[in-house]
Amino acid sequence: MNQKQLEMMRNNKGFIAALDQSGGSTPKALRLYGVAEDSYSTQDEMFDLVHEMRTRIIKSPGFTSDRILAAILFEQTMDRTIDGVYTGDYLWEKKGVIPILKIDKGLAAEENGVQLMKPITGLNELLDRALERKMFGTKMRSVIKEYNPEGIKANIDQQFEIGKEVVAKGLVPILEPEVDIKAEDKGKIEDLLVKEVLKHLDALKPNQKVMFKFTIPTKPNLFKDIIAHPNTVRVVALSGGYTREEANRLLAENHNLIASFSRALTEGLKVDMTDDAFDKFLKESIDSIYQASIT
Repeated sequence: MNQKQLEMMRNNKGFIAALDQSGGSTPKALRLYGVAEDSYSTQDEMFDLVHEMRTRIIKSPGFTSDRILAAILFEQTMDRTIDGVYTGDYLWEKKGVIPILKIDKGLAAEENGVQLMKPITGLNELLDRALERKMFGTKMRSVIKEYNPEGIKANIDQQFEIGKEVVAKGLVPILEPEVDIKAEDKGKIEDLLVKEVLKHLDALKPNQKVMFKFTIPTKPNLFKDIIAHPNTVRVVALSGGYTREEANRLLAENHNLIASFSRALTEGLKVDMTDDAFDKFLKESIDSIYQASIT
């Protein structure tokens, strides 16, 4: 574990850029960016285009460590380069931004009101590669859609079970049990989620450090006990389908909760923008998310 990065993540102001769209979500991300699906015919071409988009974002002058603490990368992005340098090295060495790797393989079918993670085949080898590529930590997502205590418990259990494997490798995991923003009993789900998470946190050893990525809660400051827990490095929030404006407004109501936005970060960016227009627009987006993250 990189101690300098750990202290930055724990103490510095800023937010996490989620640049980790995978195979399933990449076509939508490209479509919003202005790249139609008929612009590419193979998956390789699609990933080339999305890497160009991510490279443009990362190299933009406003993408700096005084606003952005870390960036979450898709596995293929970790193995690609920017200006001949591995993406993680470019982020840390050129930008001072901490690299994190998304490790989940997508969601299983819904059962008991939740979608658990699909099995992460080759996890051990993937974590070894993450260390080799100098990743600070990992991120993995599952989803809670209904108030079902059995399902919610299974969801949190799975997150911590894999999280402990990540910790054992010397990496810091971001556990992401997302609550669907359209869930009927969202507030009730989140109350139970907090109880389950705190139960697991209390059972960790002092050296087992974790992070969390949650949906912005219905009740402001609901996560304060998780944020204050000695085993918690940082708690971040996903935009979850809210517009950037709405996500920023809701986030600002929660003290010490910072953003880890994906779609809300890139909202409004277009492939045909001039570099000046692109850089100006992205800087304004970054500044607005930063302001919402420092409340």
